[in-house]
Amino acid sequence: MGTRTEAGRRPERKLTRKGQETRRRIVAAAAQLMYERGVTEATLEDVRAAAGVSGSQVYHYFSDKQELLLAVIEYQTQSVLDMQEPLFAELDTMEGLRRWRDALVEYQLRLQCRGGCPIGSLGSEVAETNPEARLAAASGFVRWEAAIRSGLQAMHDRGELDGDPEELALATLAALQGGLLLTQLQREVRPLEVALDAMLAHIAAHVTRG
Repeated sequence: MGTRTEAGRRPERKLTRKGQETRRRIVAAAAQLMYERGVTEATLEDVRAAAGVSGSQVYHYFSDKQELLLAVIEYQTQSVLDMQEPLFAELDTMEGLRRWRDALVEYQLRLQCRGGCPIGSLGSEVAETNPEARLAAASGFVRWEAAIRSGLQAMHDRGELDGDPEELALATLAALQGGLLLTQLQREVRPLEVALDAMLAHIAAHVTRG
């Protein structure tokens, strides 16, 4: 099955295009199953069947379920960030922040408030039992926070924001995550709207007036 590194992964190896596509298909199938059923209930056999590959192919790319789980966390993190990427570039104005807020709310409406945050769902499931996966999920949130902070830092650098960009970004992400959880549980988008609106009002209070 290959030699594992200290971080729990096998050394990186170069894959052919076909190999990359097969690996991506396995990870995507695993991500969907873990999202729908949870990490524990999504077995490697389920992943194999959903991806349409053989068991030997699964083990060719992943030595065990732990390695696949880490790949899923990275996959979900990248998917979440990629979806917001065009909006991240506009988070240096209140108008851009509000567009980001509206897009997040609209996305939850399209999902009928189901599923919550893919990173948060995985993170909460592994937080107390799997330190390596917990750190991987935490790293995903660090990247998300950094994307938010970048816009706020730009406002601060232009002299338009007198608050601490780091604290405001962390508070914004925390409000977003709490809003997503309550939206998922209550099956209505209002908790997310209220949480984000309150946070944006707080940021707006730190915007300097010319």
